[in-house]
This record gives sequence, structure tokens and C-alpha cells, in this order.
Amino acid sequence: MKNFDYPPVWTLLCIALGLMLDRLWPLDLFGAVGRYLGAAAILAGLGLMLLAVERMRRAATTVMPHRAPSALVTDGVFRWSRNPIYLGDLLVLLGVLLWADAPLGLLALPLLMVVLTRRFILPEEARLAEGFGPAFSQWSKTTRRWL
Repeated sequence: MKNFDYPPVWTLLCIALGLMLDRLWPLDLFGAVGRYLGAAAILAGLGLMLLAVERMRRAATTVMPHRAPSALVTDGVFRWSRNPIYLGDLLVLLGVLLWADAPLGLLALPLLMVVLTRRFILPEEARLAEGFGPAFSQWSKTTRRWL
């Protein structure tokens, strides 16, 4: 499982789950508004991810979730969220489900949130606390985990 234990894989699994729920119980609630909101959420999510990855690249630290970071990035999009890439994953999931008019699929959002928190965020925060001590502690007091 380790080879496939990456956030995009979990995001795709939740997209598949959400779309399967819609196939089983289609409700068609969002209509054209869902298409626009979905496209906006997807673009916002991808944009947020790109901004975070670029900021991490400039800080010369890894974006790979299972590796120890070499720098604590607290500026840019990291001023508003300690996890902008994972927030981007949630926005992409939301966007796809709105676009596909899959309201029951929205049940996959809290599932993805729990998976990302337990499998990635908590271990990453432990590595950050170990590696950056008081700097991480201060940042985590002033910057929310999600938004």
C-alpha cells in the first residue's frame, strides 16, 4: 500500500466513491450552477496546490508527504493554512462532485478529510514539531490546520 499511499490517490478514490454514490442514487440538485461552482472549486484547488508547491520548491523542501522536510514554510499560502495542498485536494473533490451533480457524493468530503488528517497531516506535524520545535509550535498556534 505504501507505493500508493499518496494524497492524490486518496482523492481519486473519493472521487470514484462520490460518483458511484451518484450512479446508485442520482438526485440532480445542482444543475448549471453546479457546473460553474464546480469549475471554480477545481481551479481554486489546483491553484492553491500550485502556489503551495512553488513556495515549498523555493524553500528547497520536499512536497512528498512521507519524507522529512528540510525547511518550515510559513509564508505565502501557508500563512492561511498549514495544509494548503490538502485543502486543494478537498476543493478538487468538491468541484468534481458539484460539476457532476453528485450531491450524495459530498459524503466523500469528510471521509477524505479524515484520511488526509490521519494518514498525512498528523505524521507530518509530528515530523515538523521534531525538526523545528518552537518555530512549528508558534506557527501552529497562529495558523489553522485547514483554513
